[in-house]
Amino acid sequence: MNKKSLKKGKLPQATIARLPVYLRSLVMLANKGEQIVSSDILAQLAGTNAAQLRKDLSYLGEFGTRGVGYEVDQLINEMSKWLGLLRDRKVIIVGLGRLGGALVGYQGFSQRGFKIVGAFDRDPAKIGMVTDGVLVRSMEELEDFVKNTPGGIDIGIIATQASSAQSVANKMINAGIKAIINFAPITIDIPADVVLRQVDLSVELQILSYYLQKE
Repeated sequence: MNKKSLKKGKLPQATIARLPVYLRSLVMLANKGEQIVSSDILAQLAGTNAAQLRKDLSYLGEFGTRGVGYEVDQLINEMSKWLGLLRDRKVIIVGLGRLGGALVGYQGFSQRGFKIVGAFDRDPAKIGMVTDGVLVRSMEELEDFVKNTPGGIDIGIIATQASSAQSVANKMINAGIKAIINFAPITIDIPADVVLRQVDLSVELQILSYYLQKE
């Protein structure tokens, strides 16, 4: 396969997962005024090795000068293109419990181009509240809100109890949302044209527990 002809969306999954880590490291370097970075330094900051870094970058194009390094700003721009970060992404959150409330208030999203534009809950006590500048709406308003938002909503975040997650996902999908993050501890069904990321902290803890018993 000719790597130069590699289309967006066709990167290896492991490479896609590492790109945000590389980008975070590059932004940190840029904020410090660094203009050039070696593969060894960037790999160390990203928690990988130089060979893996060079392989990942080869999928994106040809970068860097042997014996000199990579231009920090150039890599930031190129990775931002591949990650679709050259425009803001509109996000909604469903479930304003402790997790959902914390996500609404997380400043790191806006710093990376993700804007929380809507929040939804079934609890009458929460509906109508304004959390970090975001109005909490009733679940019954979700589909109309998404459809009436100029440009639509890019990403939906599910932060509800497991019993509600599938119905929430269905509403998001019916409204036209094509990317979902599910924090509820349950597997949800989605159509083939929707991208799902499952984030279950209890699963991560169990994985860590496995490694602890191997010590």
